[in-house]
Amino acid sequence: MERVPALDEPLKKSLGPATAKVMAEALDLHTVGDLLHHYPRRYAERGELTTLSDLPLDEHVTVVAQVADARVLTFNGSKGRGQRLEVTITDGSGRLQLVFFGKGVHKPHKDLLPGTRAMFAGKVSLFNRRLQLAHPSYELLRGDGEEAVDVWAGALIPLYPATTKLESWKIAKAVDAVLPSAADAVDPLPDALREGRGLAELPEALRLIHRPRTKADIATARERLKWDEAFVLQVALARRRHADTQLPAVARRPAPDGILDAFDAKLPFTLTDGQNKVSKEIFDDLATEHPMHRLLQGEVGSGKTMVALRAMLAVVDSGGQAAMLAPTEVLAQQHHRSVTEMMGELAEGGMLGGSERATKVVLLTGSMGVPARRRALLDLVTGEAGLAIGTHALIEDKVRFHDLGLVVVDEQHRFGVEQRDALRGKGQQPPHLLVMTATPIPRTVAMTVFGDLETSVLDQLPAGRSPIASHVVPAADKPHFLARAWERVREEVAKGHQAYVVCPRIGDEEDQKKKSRPSAADEAEKRPPLAVLDIAEQLRTGPLAGLRIAVLHGRMHPDDKDDVMRRFAAGELDVLVATTVIEVGVNVPNATAMVIMDADRFGVSQLHQLRGRVGRGSAPGLCLLVSEMPEASPARQRLNAVASTLDGFELSRIDLEQRREGDVLGQAQSGVRSSLRVLTVIDDEEVIAAAREEATALVLADPDLTGHPGLATALDALLDKDREEYLEKG
Repeated sequence: MERVPALDEPLKKSLGPATAKVMAEALDLHTVGDLLHHYPRRYAERGELTTLSDLPLDEHVTVVAQVADARVLTFNGSKGRGQRLEVTITDGSGRLQLVFFGKGVHKPHKDLLPGTRAMFAGKVSLFNRRLQLAHPSYELLRGDGEEAVDVWAGALIPLYPATTKLESWKIAKAVDAVLPSAADAVDPLPDALREGRGLAELPEALRLIHRPRTKADIATARERLKWDEAFVLQVALARRRHADTQLPAVARRPAPDGILDAFDAKLPFTLTDGQNKVSKEIFDDLATEHPMHRLLQGEVGSGKTMVALRAMLAVVDSGGQAAMLAPTEVLAQQHHRSVTEMMGELAEGGMLGGSERATKVVLLTGSMGVPARRRALLDLVTGEAGLAIGTHALIEDKVRFHDLGLVVVDEQHRFGVEQRDALRGKGQQPPHLLVMTATPIPRTVAMTVFGDLETSVLDQLPAGRSPIASHVVPAADKPHFLARAWERVREEVAKGHQAYVVCPRIGDEEDQKKKSRPSAADEAEKRPPLAVLDIAEQLRTGPLAGLRIAVLHGRMHPDDKDDVMRRFAAGELDVLVATTVIEVGVNVPNATAMVIMDADRFGVSQLHQLRGRVGRGSAPGLCLLVSEMPEASPARQRLNAVASTLDGFELSRIDLEQRREGDVLGQAQSGVRSSLRVLTVIDDEEVIAAAREEATALVLADPDLTGHPGLATALDALLDKDREEYLEKG
């Protein structure tokens, strides 16, 4: 009887050390179980041939086709006479030439006779304006007897994610060798769930995904395996949420007639319905005796900072402190400035003229001078300061709080979970946590990436906010459009408004060195990205001569950055030429125009964030996306999408469709291996939502998974050590 390898057996035992080494290096596959979960990317049907007519240039492909003709040519080369075998293959949609040289022509000449069908794998290249595969690997498709031919004709050919070192059919043969082991696969889905939803058992699903007879087999397998991926991930997140509910926290209820009431009374506007609704969700969480874990997502300019500040003041009212963590010094300083302005005398605790209900608001950043830093640290440890706003400097060991009750993290995607947890560890008991992001997140991504947080959405803009008109400026096709863009900036300044010009690069000495050694990408693009210092100089001496222009970028001294932002906010500057340091949190209502140079070099979400810096007052906003990319290019289509809608949720879908799922999960799921092979977070919303419900119910009934050993094993495989530690942190 043939030996069936165990699922955790190293591949070298089943396949030999050479093949196992290539599988480990090229595909990160180490065990029999890993290989069984390396699913085919697609399937070739023997009656319906693979399309040759649109093969991608310079990519490694696998095609199924029939030999149309083959001929050996003799040629005179530098080393004397040589032979070349030219084989033409067809699949009905197109033809492709294969070439073999030298001693390598004999075997293919014997094998590849007209009429022969085979799988061919190689890199697509261009020769004499025709696509070809040079020295492709191939596998003949033929049965040895009538029965074998019937089996062959009826089956689908699995095509695996492959590499130049490991062709698809070699992976298929390796899978054949270990497929009997699928019978021992431990099912992570509870029987009741699987039977209730009519899903195949795991061994059957693995067999069908690798060796389907029909398209229905593939659908059955994929539906089952999607559930595995969605459910195991949702159980991990549900356990995190459940663990959080078991932790103690101090309930924080605002005192009547305290600092929050005083703040609300002096607001010059009414909160939107959305702000009131979200505030109630947050205040209800703060009043419970276990830590709040809430994600507040909202459109650019929807008033998230106001909601967060009111929550922080509620905590101060209850006798605690609140800290806001910002990703950059510019943003921390901006938040500090806007919070103290909004609070007025309520931010002057301990000062002459400060209100009796006032507190202190301290700023803490890495570049502060020693005396100011020492004073801030003292105010925090004594409880004199109720509010702290800062960068990652807030999480350093030296920083101590008197009674930290709430942590607000701005722009979550910029922070690692370790940084978030380090700040949460500074309370005597775990503080409440509010995570904010202005990057709208599709519901499915919120459920997968931020699934350990409850979600609140602010989708209403405050009254008085103006619409933003966005246009693509095709600088290469129509240079006069760019000249008109600068005229529009002048017109806005003439009306008493201000403008931003954003560039992808700084352009200082360090960049000059890089310019002398252009990267391959730069050479391909013919020029490096446009730079702040270069563009500022061109504008000063050219189309914007006479206007008050300043630059802002990340390598400036913090005091200089703060000075420029203060002058711009005060209306002492007309145009700010900057990098993406202005992407989040910068609030200058008088700035109405933005010109983004080389806009195609920014991502969709980033462009949406940048655009949100204008239109923040009563005057309409204008955003001009300058690009030299040709009209038909994907980059231009991306810009057209940004220009066509102000709906951040729609744009986030477009953004996600253009990126691999693993990138999305990898950014926020610290430690989770890129586990999505058949599940896609955009298309499988129903599966993810249903899996979340099932996972929540199961974890509530059995938080330690004692009754579900198969699920516990699958969870261990999903999580590495770092992520487990993260999940255990409350």
